[in-house]
Amino acid sequence: MKKRIIVIEDEPSILDNILYSLESDGFDVCGCATGGEGEQEFLTHGADLIVMDVGLPDTSGFELCPRIRQSSDVPVIFLTARAEEVDRIVGLEMGADDYMVKPFSPRELSARVRAVLRRYRPDQGQAGAGESSTATEAVGRGIPGFPFQIDEERVKVTYFDQLLSLSSTEFRLLRILCKHPGRVYSRSQLMDIAWSEPDAAMERTVDAHIKSLRGKMRAVRGDVDAIETHRGMGYSLKEKWRRKDSVERSQDSVDRIQNLGE
Repeated sequence: MKKRIIVIEDEPSILDNILYSLESDGFDVCGCATGGEGEQEFLTHGADLIVMDVGLPDTSGFELCPRIRQSSDVPVIFLTARAEEVDRIVGLEMGADDYMVKPFSPRELSARVRAVLRRYRPDQGQAGAGESSTATEAVGRGIPGFPFQIDEERVKVTYFDQLLSLSSTEFRLLRILCKHPGRVYSRSQLMDIAWSEPDAAMERTVDAHIKSLRGKMRAVRGDVDAIETHRGMGYSLKEKWRRKDSVERSQDSVDRIQNLGE
């Protein structure tokens, strides 16, 4: 079945070139000239990936992407005329999986689309050596109170029994850290593992995704720092967890339910 791509771009010449390139590569594509049109198209018909211009006539891609992220973890690639690093960091923090600066080659965009789709839902038969292809991957074995569960098939992560809304890149980064709690990964190591085309990324993009992950986990447990920073070295997942963290979380849920019934 063809993968469906929605392209949101207000410049007709650029939109036509992108649509032609993606159609030539065998994708089912839909072009939209405004953010509102693209959002409605996605809500009505869905998509496997969205290519989104940052500067749209009715909204900003930085505003549209978080709205889409509220209901879906569909991969998003940003297009922009702004090349400053801060804009790339902001775009990634908004939930984008990749970022391309205009002018660009439509063929390169097609290659990025294929790479993001491969990372987002890799075939089970392509799991690397030693990697589990079961629906729920066992992580944190032997660690009392370990709060993460990873569903490989659905590309979902729960944290203290709460589902995290993650982009595909955030999912891969968190999955790596969860497999080896306490192990320190450098930025370049995380790029090599989580990005299928690490040369196209920047080490600062790792910082942006880690910051986004921390924000989403703190929204669940503000008193817990799950990802630790090792200055000059990289990042690791917290290795020692208190068993009572999970108990306290469960009791909070019970208390809320009881309060609702009163």
